[in-house]
Amino acid sequence: MLSAVLDWVIAVLLVCKATTSQYSSNQCSWKGSGLTHSTHSRDVEQVYLRCSEGSLEWLYPTGALRVNLRTNIALSHKDLTVCIKPYKDSKGSNIYLEKAGDLKLLVAEEDYIPNKVYCFGMDQGALFIQATPQMDISRKITVFQYELFKDRTVADLRNAPASCRPCNDMEVLLAACTSDLVVRGSILTVSHDQQQEESRIDIFADKIYRQKKKTFQTIGKSGKWLGHIKTPLQCGVKEGEGDFLFTGSMHFGEAQLGCAPRYKDFRRIYKEARDKGENPCELATD
Repeated sequence: MLSAVLDWVIAVLLVCKATTSQYSSNQCSWKGSGLTHSTHSRDVEQVYLRCSEGSLEWLYPTGALRVNLRTNIALSHKDLTVCIKPYKDSKGSNIYLEKAGDLKLLVAEEDYIPNKVYCFGMDQGALFIQATPQMDISRKITVFQYELFKDRTVADLRNAPASCRPCNDMEVLLAACTSDLVVRGSILTVSHDQQQEESRIDIFADKIYRQKKKTFQTIGKSGKWLGHIKTPLQCGVKEGEGDFLFTGSMHFGEAQLGCAPRYKDFRRIYKEARDKGENPCELATD
């Protein structure tokens, strides 16, 4: 009798292991396999993510996923924007917004543009990822990064015309004090990517005020740095001579250009604010 019970327990544990090994999850990211849906191709699996950024990776997509974003940001859904960035080789599913049972297509599998960012208001619904019919799912994987934003104009950097206009004095000061990236340098080259709808500015920097990630790397023992920053193609950025103060925010591991005044103009703006006691922070401008 004892032997039979032990055999039953071992069998249950093996089944549990086989099932749970199909996915892994934490508060920010989820990785799973459609093989768990192999006998129930119409299954909808609920996925819960509770961070402001993370990723989702779905191997061998079958059935569907409903992605529930639960953030600790103290704002209503109508004040939050979600952006997703599919990976280069992401395939095997269509991505919808689902609200009250209605589906609205966000991006179809055949329309994926590598590294393009897709944004939507959180109040528009949950992400609903539906596997497309496939003869062979072994080479399919749906994978993307996501980020949540408090400000829709900030989240829609690639599409908002306002992101191309010059910053006013207060915006310059705030950008210099609060941005993820703040460097002083000159433009080496500017290149344009029509497919990604973005421009890349390669920068030679001689002072790093702040960088959240190692966007700029040192050049030997010269005390100088090389790096790049991106901006929407529609802004029409061109090469220019002289020093600039480049500011930017980090999104999906890439620096996105914020305010970029000429350095002499920044020094003037900062000095005027400091003389009035209105500078938001202290920066060495010499």
